[in-house]
Amino acid sequence: MLTLEQIKNKIESGLPGSTAKILDPRMDGKHLKAIVIYKGFAGKSLLEQHRMVNNTLENEFKDSLHALAIETKVE
Repeated sequence: MLTLEQIKNKIESGLPGSTAKILDPRMDGKHLKAIVIYKGFAGKSLLEQHRMVNNTLENEFKDSLHALAIETKVE
């Protein structure tokens, strides 16, 4: 299972120049929330923004991540 820091690093690596904050509100390690700030979201729909984040974690959803709530913001 990935740590919150590893998930943060994967998102930031997959979206260069982004800033991510990962929260575990249920404290269960499986239902997480990501707040991602990224210039590359400009002009993209909310669905496109969320897909961009999900794509950085594609393998993690197969292996260990159960649910990820995503909040995106344009820098």
